[in-house]
Amino acid sequence: MTRLHKLILGAAGLTALGIGLGITFMPQDFQASYGIVANTNPAALSELRAPGANLAMLGAVILAGAVRTGMAGLSAALGTLVFFAFAGGRLVSLALDGWPGEAIASALVIELVFGGLCLWTWRGLGATRQGQVAVHAR
Repeated sequence: MTRLHKLILGAAGLTALGIGLGITFMPQDFQASYGIVANTNPAALSELRAPGANLAMLGAVILAGAVRTGMAGLSAALGTLVFFAFAGGRLVSLALDGWPGEAIASALVIELVFGGLCLWTWRGLGATRQGQVAVHAR
């Protein structure tokens, strides 16, 4: 694994971890940063915090691949999935709901960039030979 691969996994993991923690512990502030008025209903906040915690944990696994070589393939594959899934959801929303504004559009670009970089890393690590994911825990 090259230093660039480590840097990509580290940056992608820290980004997902940080955003996930922000959504989990400060959902109203996080939404306000995108110009969204957050609901104060406990059920609505729970619906924000749960996927936020999920994103934080996924980010931790992606980050782990930057420091544990044996996890790099899994982390790169996971980063590809996580960031492209967010981008895909935003594209569906764009088609069905209309323009979300500059802040959300910027998030879409960042997600596409990280998804592409994680895919490049995954392929560079040789984890996609004959369509199979190579996962080796060490």
